[in-house]
Amino acid sequence: MANLTISTKEKSYHTLIQVLSVAIPLAVAVLLGIRQKVDLGTWTKSLPHVIAVINSLTALFLVMGFVFIRRKNIALHRLSMLSAFTLGSLFLVCYISYHVSNQSTPFGGVGPIRYVYFFVLISHIVLSIVVVRFVLLALYFALSKQFDRHKKVVRWAFPIWLYVSVTGVIAYLMISPYYK
Repeated sequence: MANLTISTKEKSYHTLIQVLSVAIPLAVAVLLGIRQKVDLGTWTKSLPHVIAVINSLTALFLVMGFVFIRRKNIALHRLSMLSAFTLGSLFLVCYISYHVSNQSTPFGGVGPIRYVYFFVLISHIVLSIVVVRFVLLALYFALSKQFDRHKKVVRWAFPIWLYVSVTGVIAYLMISPYYK
């Protein structure tokens, strides 16, 4: 009976992870597609700068978490990764708040730099959608002490999440001269 309960419980967590993996990117896409902006105040104009700091800190915590687990410091690894996850959640709130209240800023660069910017931006967006499922699975496996499964997922989650965090900062640095 206990195995059935665990199996059912695990299945419900996996279902929740699958739903969130689709719902989060879909909700962001829908919110970004709304042309009528909501007036949340002028403070939202500073959110791109805040988001860049959040992405930078997320990348830092990811690298620290990697170093800590290599050194077998599980407590600091856990703290680093939970900090990265918390920052990722805060990023999502800030990102949505900015884009529901402000028009998108067009990139003003010309020539080859324009192609570099759009490669960075598009790869960042695509992989940010992909990484949601991996991060949620990695978190679930870690919290449920399924460390073999956690390690398998993290082989994908870590490099993708790190790439997304770093390219978020790069895209910000490239477009920041064009903010009003």
